[in-house]
Amino acid sequence: MNGKQLKNSILQWAIQGKLVPQDPNDEPTSVLLERIRAEKARLVKEKKIKKDKNESIIYRGDDNSYYEKFLATGEVKCIDEEIPFEIPSSWEWTRIGNIFNHTSGKQQSSSNKNGGTPQKFITTSNLYWGYFVLDNVKVMDFTEEEIKNSSATKGDLLVCEGGAGYGRSAIWNEDYDICLQNHVHRLRPLVDETCEYVYYFIYLQKESNNLASVGTAMPGLSANRLKHLLVPLPPIAEQNRITKKLKEVFPVVEKYNKVQDELNLLNSSLNAIIKKSILQEAIQGKLVPQIAEEGTAQELLEQIQQEKSQLIKEGKLKKSALSDSVIYKGDDNKYYEQVGNENIDITEEIPFDLPDNWTWVRFGQYIRMSIGKTPPRGETKYWTNGKYPWVSISDMSDYGLVTTTKESVSENAKSLFGEISPAGTLIMSFKLTVGRTSLLNTSAYHNEAIISIYPFVDKIYQARNYLFHILPIISNLGDSKDAIKGKTLNSKSLNNLLLPLPPLNEQRRIVAMIELLFDKLK
Repeated sequence: MNGKQLKNSILQWAIQGKLVPQDPNDEPTSVLLERIRAEKARLVKEKKIKKDKNESIIYRGDDNSYYEKFLATGEVKCIDEEIPFEIPSSWEWTRIGNIFNHTSGKQQSSSNKNGGTPQKFITTSNLYWGYFVLDNVKVMDFTEEEIKNSSATKGDLLVCEGGAGYGRSAIWNEDYDICLQNHVHRLRPLVDETCEYVYYFIYLQKESNNLASVGTAMPGLSANRLKHLLVPLPPIAEQNRITKKLKEVFPVVEKYNKVQDELNLLNSSLNAIIKKSILQEAIQGKLVPQIAEEGTAQELLEQIQQEKSQLIKEGKLKKSALSDSVIYKGDDNKYYEQVGNENIDITEEIPFDLPDNWTWVRFGQYIRMSIGKTPPRGETKYWTNGKYPWVSISDMSDYGLVTTTKESVSENAKSLFGEISPAGTLIMSFKLTVGRTSLLNTSAYHNEAIISIYPFVDKIYQARNYLFHILPIISNLGDSKDAIKGKTLNSKSLNNLLLPLPPLNEQRRIVAMIELLFDKLK
């Protein structure tokens, strides 16, 4: 359980009467509600507030069901389906509109036909959970009547109406009054000391996704929805004990949350370190044992040469693809690369030794690749009526599947690309974000920061799956080190990447072990 979940659980205990004990000497909530109704009637009689047509009393009948009686009409209806849980006998269910006088602020506008004087006013951008930010308070004209009806005084509970921050609430505790914008609800208590408890109640409703108005395109908290909220109301004395206890435990919860976040970060970092270590063992031939019967990587390269020759014969590959190099370890214990008749000492490029049945090979010798493109942004014919998924780096997740893309290209864009990369293709980013690998879960095109990778001699994806796991770490070797520092790989440096190559069957066993160990880290 994280800190947020713990906080919400404590609040749930609080509103169910389970956080602090009940005291039989407390004035029951039923008496409190009678006082509130009497105060409301007095204010209506003195014409200080308007009569509430929806004022109601909620009670439990002899049949154990809950009923709501509307005082204006005498109508009574059963509300059992609205009651989410049982509450202590000294508590009562009521609507927020029954215990507060509600109003909203004035609509923000550049002009004021009614005149008035400039007044500072609060908008939703000033109102946060439990506090106000008053560094940049706006000003507009308010008439005397508007100041009277659209301002907050000390002790009022203010609530955001719309936007992502709907429901954010805070109690205005300043010694001066301030005007309000129309997207801020004002709840003025009809008796003292009810605001803090209701503030916590609203917070929990927002966290539980029980606050927003229904049937609206954008999330928000309308006046009707706010006033209609059903609140489990304790006696005033118990409200004070609840809020006091919450103030005592929440700092502890915050400390717990901080420690939990640090632990999660540590676990995440530790997992990343362990995964990197597993991959490092894998590419050095230390993750699974070598089996002589599986042959050698050199035999695999010979099979690749045969496949290349056949593809050249079929016109599917250029003859230049046969101009491969051979990397070997000399009698002097140095590494050499034979290119034609030339032998080049590449010992400084080799980061570690490999098992005898492995070999080092250039990436471009082992695979075919294609680099993507971005159709001209200014030509809408390529982007409207998108038919084909178009992958950018943001669509890729580390070791993930690309199922959907943010953008797609039209039929007109096909002429700009080569063949579409089919589902199952391994792709890798090589610009800015270097070495991120994903598998296409659908046929797609992609941009020029991504390559599609097609290993030779790979009918059952053994080589693809091996590369899928090791390319992120291989990207930290050789020429790609510069890319990690902010430079960009190109087709030449990609082809020159050094790849530690085991036999195909060992590649399969390596992948199986990687996936087994990674699963244990979840």
